[in-house]
Amino acid sequence: MSVIQYALPSCWIKYKKAEIFQELTDAKAAVLVLKTIPFQRRWVEELQKIQLKMEVSGTSRIEGADFAANELEVAIKAETAEQLRTRSQKQANAAVRTYKWIATVPDSLPVDEQLICAVHKLIVTDCDDDHCAPGRIRWDDQNVTFGSPKHRGAIGGKDCNMAFQRLAAEVQGEFKRHDLLVQALALHYHFAAIHPFLDGNGRTARALEALMLQRAGLKDSLFIAMSNYYYDEKRAYLESLAAVRANDNDLTPFLKFGLRGIALQSGRLGQMIREEVSRQIFRNLMHELFTRLENTRKRVIVRRQLALLEKLLNVEGRIEFTQLVEAVKNDYSSRKAPMNAIIRDLNRLQALGAVRIEMEGSQKAPIFHISVRLDWPSRITETEFFAKLATLPKSKTYGFLAADEH
Repeated sequence: MSVIQYALPSCWIKYKKAEIFQELTDAKAAVLVLKTIPFQRRWVEELQKIQLKMEVSGTSRIEGADFAANELEVAIKAETAEQLRTRSQKQANAAVRTYKWIATVPDSLPVDEQLICAVHKLIVTDCDDDHCAPGRIRWDDQNVTFGSPKHRGAIGGKDCNMAFQRLAAEVQGEFKRHDLLVQALALHYHFAAIHPFLDGNGRTARALEALMLQRAGLKDSLFIAMSNYYYDEKRAYLESLAAVRANDNDLTPFLKFGLRGIALQSGRLGQMIREEVSRQIFRNLMHELFTRLENTRKRVIVRRQLALLEKLLNVEGRIEFTQLVEAVKNDYSSRKAPMNAIIRDLNRLQALGAVRIEMEGSQKAPIFHISVRLDWPSRITETEFFAKLATLPKSKTYGFLAADEH
């Protein structure tokens, strides 16, 4: 099989504007929406930890990393080299360091040869530096092939150095005439096409893209996991890169693909933020309404129901009934029949519309999943809440399970 040779582009940022118009519009709109969603710094920082994990997982798996059990979690949290057993874990840990450093890079710092080499140095140090000099452009006779179909990066030595220097110059020159989202994807493509280092080029390309996306507004608390998108769509990712090379460096296929990813990942993060906002609104309403029921007789019941709702609010999605029982058992330990009390409280919360109970399996062997209805605050008024409460059946046999009174 012949290898496609690298050729220095005559135009470094060429694409059909009309063909990417819709994708660029959608991506910019999604980024704008993401930037305008109100959020609390505390819980958005937790979402960013999830995004970082997704990003590191994606960029590692694209390169063939295979994590078993909690290997990725260990790699992300590791503070010493001794905690990292496999090369994949070491690469993931280096990626974490790189992305955290990228978040500190000021927008005023130019994306030049020095900065690109600094990113590569972080990506390969302590994981691939046994065979790849960190931040050092390939020498004579140091050639690399990659992708499918097989492509060869710029010839090692003079050609590779010249291509790398030209790319850095273009980023500071012609690139600046185009949208920042286009710049980020163009840098990703051209860096990957040159493959200026012996190893870590794909990881470095995606890290450089992330750095450039920061300057388009996706910075710090709004970081999106593009590598996770590239891994999920790995075949389309590689095909779009190859299509650009096959069509004289016309970036249109990769821009359309990448911009769809920016819109998708921005939308996903936006949905996560909106869900956190909904949880906070739900939490505020439940405390406001339920604590108004407190008196000597009802105080314990209210406290238990709030504990149930709090556990459910801390769950992503829904939780299986037996798992919920285990999570709240301490809150019901004083009851003579804890299981009956849990069932009774869930039945009441369902009747009030605050929780959703879904049954799977057969009637003989049902499996129940419980979740909060995050839209509850927008669906119920204070008057309706107390009216529903007053009409709840006295019997404890309504709802998804029967429970005896104790």
